[in-house]
Amino acid sequence: MQFVSWLNRNTCPPPVSSVAMSVMSSVMRAARLLRSSAPLLTWPQSSRLASKQVKGQRKEQKKLKVDKQEVEIRQGMTAAALAAAMNRDFDHVLEALLNTPADLDSLRPDSVLEDSWIKEAVIRSGMKFRWAKLSESRERPNRDAQRRPPADPALLASRPPVVTIMGHVDHGKTTLLDSLRKSQLVAMEAGGITQHIGAFLVQLPTGERITFLDTPGHAAFSSMRARGVNATDIVVLVVAADDGVMNQTVESVRHAKNAKVPVIVAVNKCDKPQADPQRVKQELLAHGVVCEEFGGDVQAIHVSALKGDNLQALAEATVALAEVLELKADPDGPVEAVVIESRTDKGKGPVTTAIVQRGTLRRGCVLVAGRCWAKVRFLFDENGRAVPEAAPSAAVQVVGWKELPSAGETVLEVESEQRAREVVEWRSHRAEQQKLLEEQSAIQLKQQRHLEEYRREREPLAHLSWRQRRAELYRAHKIRFSVRPSERTESDELGLPLVIKGDVDGSVETLLNVLDGYDAQDECRLDVIHFGVGDVSENDVNMAAAFGGSVYGFNVAASRGVTQLAARRGVALRLHRVIYQLVEQLRHELSSKLPPQRHRSTVGEATVLAVFDVSVGKKKVLVAGCRVQKGQLDRRLKFRLIRGRDTVWEGSVSALKHHKDDVATVKAGMDCGVSADGEVDFSTGDVIECFEEQEVPRVTSWDPGF
Repeated sequence: MQFVSWLNRNTCPPPVSSVAMSVMSSVMRAARLLRSSAPLLTWPQSSRLASKQVKGQRKEQKKLKVDKQEVEIRQGMTAAALAAAMNRDFDHVLEALLNTPADLDSLRPDSVLEDSWIKEAVIRSGMKFRWAKLSESRERPNRDAQRRPPADPALLASRPPVVTIMGHVDHGKTTLLDSLRKSQLVAMEAGGITQHIGAFLVQLPTGERITFLDTPGHAAFSSMRARGVNATDIVVLVVAADDGVMNQTVESVRHAKNAKVPVIVAVNKCDKPQADPQRVKQELLAHGVVCEEFGGDVQAIHVSALKGDNLQALAEATVALAEVLELKADPDGPVEAVVIESRTDKGKGPVTTAIVQRGTLRRGCVLVAGRCWAKVRFLFDENGRAVPEAAPSAAVQVVGWKELPSAGETVLEVESEQRAREVVEWRSHRAEQQKLLEEQSAIQLKQQRHLEEYRREREPLAHLSWRQRRAELYRAHKIRFSVRPSERTESDELGLPLVIKGDVDGSVETLLNVLDGYDAQDECRLDVIHFGVGDVSENDVNMAAAFGGSVYGFNVAASRGVTQLAARRGVALRLHRVIYQLVEQLRHELSSKLPPQRHRSTVGEATVLAVFDVSVGKKKVLVAGCRVQKGQLDRRLKFRLIRGRDTVWEGSVSALKHHKDDVATVKAGMDCGVSADGEVDFSTGDVIECFEEQEVPRVTSWDPGF
């Protein structure tokens, strides 16, 4: 356009020649051509637009670039877990951690990596990481069943007392109870001792009703005695007048004091000539039991359970103390009880003996005890008769449990079966959480110990390079590294795996308590791999066979098929009805697992009087001329040479001669020549001792205390 305006300004107005006109027309045509080609003059603007398009294309190219792989990491990841998260193998993790503080020598797939190592491995692998979000576990609402608050005193009604009979073994507790209820329980007890806790309702001639708990007096049944005293109102402490205060008597006094339960002393066996009731009461003073005649508040009744003497006075003393205590309970509302004993019956299934503490127990009630629940199908008294209901202080057998609850559990009634399942589920969840916390604590403790051991082992090698340290560790553990874990030999540690079966839960508890006191693990390891209530089953035998153990049963039976299976699989069945016989056989089996001891006994002794050389072929042999001082020397046995207080040589003799004859033995007072196998430097005055080695069976050092 500027060129056209310039042409207009410079065009001459006067007439021109034809040549000039042709030139002018040519110029005008050129101008028109320039004007028609005006879009070509917009090149700078087009270039700017093109540059913008190129920049946009570059941005699009950046967006199309492949993103880095994102790896989700978390604290405490193992090397194998990190490799799986990156979709790589374990060797890739090792390569990524080269030239880092990580010790690659000890790194295994299950090794826990530090957070810095995890991030470094991801970054070096050309990836990016993000921390995994911790899922916040929602706090579960408490769905447990609770005891009711105390009832209004105006609604309470009187109830019979619950009396526990306690004392030392064989002091006449069960005989006393037999005399009170006119039964023959002693005749049914194996070994003549009580090995179960029993609950019985006794109605006195005067009409009063008392619930008695008979507890074992054997030392092994401490848990049963403690459980009995915790569910009682009064303790009758039975002490034999001819025996006095014994270990379980003292333990019973301690249980009663801990439970804050009043005590009545029944001095039994007063009909015996050697009876001394006064000594019994004086011995009780040392344990804090002060009888009334010594200024205390404890009643002491002299009785003879076998002949029935003065039992009425004992019953009256019990009733009088119960009246003073003003025992009352709420007979209405949901039931609260305590499990005294539990067992598995072949026809009835799980059965518990419980004492009702509050409310009235009836058929159809839904109960919860521990992590078990039941809908009551039947109620039986101690004689096996069905009863419609059980009031407070009554002892009944409850049938209808889905699983067997443990003895000592609190029984609570709930509204429905659904509610019972909720309670059991909540308690199971709480137990699992508690177990998880304990396991985590144990794992952390083990990791801490492993880390300390690891650092202590690596500390002397800290100045070495990575390759030098690896070579040093390889030399130190060459044998261990050359054997695969699957090929490593098992430990030669002695052990006895056990399967424990009992007729009731209390019996199993007692046996486990006895085994908890086993303190000879360094001699022979004792492991309880399974325990339960009921007769011995095929599963018990198979489990014992799998672990190479034995089955111990207390007051249980084994069917013919189970016995034949145990014989085929080589499993020992140890079935007993008396607890101390069971424990004694267990000690015998533990002793049989121990290697025998080698015992040396001296057979003869001789003194070296002279030493001389004897030619045997081309070889000279040193011979000791001796005189036997004690016993005899036997060529077939072992010898040792004693010089002063030191044993110089020990082994066999190659020749034993008397004069020039080879002999097998040389007796005391005789001279002989002795030559030993090998080179032995005899000296005058040495003592040659002939001894015999015998293998003596070892006996376990475990003492159960009874």
